[in-house]
Amino acid sequence: MDMKREYFEDVQLFGSGTIIFWFVVLIGGLIMYPFLFPNYYVYVANYMAINVIVAIGLNLLVGFTGQISLGHAGFFAIGAYGTVALMSLVGLPFIIALPLAALIAAGFGFLIGFPALRLEGPYLTILTLGFGLTITLIIGKIEILGGRNGLHAPDLSIFGWQIKSDLDFYMLLIPITIFMAWFARNLVRTKIGRAFVAIRDADVAAETMGVNLAYYKTLSFAISAFYTGVAGGLYAFVLRFIEPELFSMIMSITFLAFIVVGGLGSIMGAITGACLISWLDLQLRNILDVPYLGDWLNSLSQSYFSITGCLNIQYIVLGLIMVLIMVFEPLGLFGIWIRLKKYWMTWPF
Repeated sequence: MDMKREYFEDVQLFGSGTIIFWFVVLIGGLIMYPFLFPNYYVYVANYMAINVIVAIGLNLLVGFTGQISLGHAGFFAIGAYGTVALMSLVGLPFIIALPLAALIAAGFGFLIGFPALRLEGPYLTILTLGFGLTITLIIGKIEILGGRNGLHAPDLSIFGWQIKSDLDFYMLLIPITIFMAWFARNLVRTKIGRAFVAIRDADVAAETMGVNLAYYKTLSFAISAFYTGVAGGLYAFVLRFIEPELFSMIMSITFLAFIVVGGLGSIMGAITGACLISWLDLQLRNILDVPYLGDWLNSLSQSYFSITGCLNIQYIVLGLIMVLIMVFEPLGLFGIWIRLKKYWMTWPF
């Protein structure tokens, strides 16, 4: 039996030669990707990578700690506006502005974590939802942040490297995404991660065993908000322009869809869920341009709904996917992967 005998075996990145092989294949594929596909697909990869960072951070809070949040669009907005403002108004370089804005988002997450000590379930959900909506309203009233007109992201350069194209940003974004995924993967195997899981499974029992609920619940919100703040700061440079209306309640729901579809309590599930939903979101925006299907949807909309509802059909599809996942596979894509792996390990018996 393959038995782990020391703590290092639990946190090491490569547990076997097979993992090393596939990791090398992954890195090689990521390096070659922008040179094999058109520029649009490089943009899609950047969009996916940013959502992967959000999904990993949100999964640390929801999947591993059991705290529900529908306000992560607020942390996302703080990271985006904070990074742009610190660069444009204060003159800080990107490598300082990005983590500093993420720390500001983490500070707000820490504050939101305090009510979580007494609120659970729908009450905590409403609290976080109210926070997300309030942040965007406040940002829209601050003229120095552009108000309702939004902000343009400044030119981005790191140590003289001018980042102008999607390919340049890809080379910056992918290493950040890999590092944050690796950090989260090891975090859940430390004392902090085990405390998160204990709180999720039974907070009263965890407190009886000596887990400080106040500390770890607020820490979970702070770490999750930090991840989302980093993603928000990067998102500002993908779009090159941000405005308060971008960070809506729908965005928070979409973030939650990442981890529900991918699988709660799984880093790999968060990654796959974010990639799948991000791809679907982009593809469904042009669904009316699909031959025959677009015409049928237009006629259906004119007969029973409105053309606006038809244009936002991606939200209907995302909602349907979430419902089907929760009904037929509560563990999401990660659960499907576990079933497939178990099948092939025991095949043909």
